[in-house]
Amino acid sequence: MPLVLDADGLNGFAGRPRRLARRKAAIVATPHPGEAGRLLGKSAREVQAERLASARELARLARCCVLLKGEASLIATPDGRVVVNSSGTPLLATAGSGDVLGGVIAALLATGLAADVAAAAGAWLHGAAAEKLEPVLGDAGLLSHEVADAIPLVRRELTRPNA
Repeated sequence: MPLVLDADGLNGFAGRPRRLARRKAAIVATPHPGEAGRLLGKSAREVQAERLASARELARLARCCVLLKGEASLIATPDGRVVVNSSGTPLLATAGSGDVLGGVIAALLATGLAADVAAAAGAWLHGAAAEKLEPVLGDAGLLSHEVADAIPLVRRELTRPNA
């Protein structure tokens, strides 16, 4: 069964990312720079300064898909491929936002998508949902459930036939 790991789920592997590689099923790890740093034995500042290299290194060591969160989140695979997410807004830097992202990725994994595809699509949907809310909320901030509630609206727009 595929697995999405975030926050404390990742902290248990701090300094030992190779332990993640033991699992046979797909894993998507969704660290922010601090969590990635703990896994790699680096500071968050070092990860942030070398985001691409850090995402690739973690994906290679853990042999899993890594979604390094932040502005222009990076989705890295163990073979070195990286996708840069183009959607999102600073409004996503709110409590619970990563939980919503993890839930979206888990739902996509449950449909049978490959880990890297689920991570990239999930990151894009999550970011696009926040972008949809930004004109309405401005810089007032948003709640994580508002992002979750906007995801079906984004999906509907993607599947609506052009008139």
